[in-house]
Amino acid sequence: MVRKHVVSFAALITVGVAALSACGNESGVATSAGVDEKAATEQVDQSGLENLTLLSGTAKSNNAPADTGDWAKGSDGTLNTAARNVASKWVQLKASKAGELNPVVVNGAGLTLYRFDKDTAKPSKSNCNGDCAVTWPPVTVSPGSRIFIAGIKKADVGVVKRDNGELQVTIGGWPVYRFNKDKKPGDTLGQGVGGTWFGVTPDGKKAGAPAQTPNPTTPPPANGPKATSAVLFDDANFSDNGPSQGVGGKGCQNLSRPGVTSSVSASGSLKLWTEKDCKGKSLVVDGDVTDLAKVDFDNKLASVFLG
Repeated sequence: MVRKHVVSFAALITVGVAALSACGNESGVATSAGVDEKAATEQVDQSGLENLTLLSGTAKSNNAPADTGDWAKGSDGTLNTAARNVASKWVQLKASKAGELNPVVVNGAGLTLYRFDKDTAKPSKSNCNGDCAVTWPPVTVSPGSRIFIAGIKKADVGVVKRDNGELQVTIGGWPVYRFNKDKKPGDTLGQGVGGTWFGVTPDGKKAGAPAQTPNPTTPPPANGPKATSAVLFDDANFSDNGPSQGVGGKGCQNLSRPGVTSSVSASGSLKLWTEKDCKGKSLVVDGDVTDLAKVDFDNKLASVFLG
């Protein structure tokens, strides 16, 4: 088994802006004559970043080609179906604000990037594969790719080799991902999912860890942390086959689509209500609920109490 390494960009790359035309040479990989494809792969794995280019600024300021990298879309017009060889030509890491998360890192399309508590940073290792990587697409690059950074230190950016051989971008050692339910800039529906997924800050920490101050009149009577956000799925088992909706904040939150929720993903305890304004029949849950039918709450949810 080839040993995996994560190396910071600062240790390997000095970028001369005058010497690089932004996204000019798309072939990009400098290899010695006579080195076969396997050897080149070994070289990338061992050094981590020798065949990648780091550029300061955003993709736009560096004139990244349209319909490539973070901007690439598939035949159905979504980012989630973009061809991998096109989408991995470049990625952008920009310190920004999304929803109530400030600061948080976003990509070139303005979509929030996340980290996973079940991964490790020292050493870097992604533990999200298979179906997990469908719901949480890893931010990957290919040899010859470019990474644009804005508001993030070079020393905090790296890559790690995934189990399938792809190179995944890391921040502060943590592998980073998108959430496939986030559709537009500012969406943070992945925040707090399962108590393990959080927006990633420019130095790799968890974004948006708000102070928890429950309303003393109707706090969820459960031990442990109180959820300040949740993702509500129309289907059981957090299925991607149906729609979902996110809620966040503190106190009572009315749902934009009441009466359709079959499973709940949250980072702590929250109180479910059958009527708006937190009235009617209620149920306290602690974290994820894979099937509300088992607790007689399927398609009954109209509001939730958070925080």
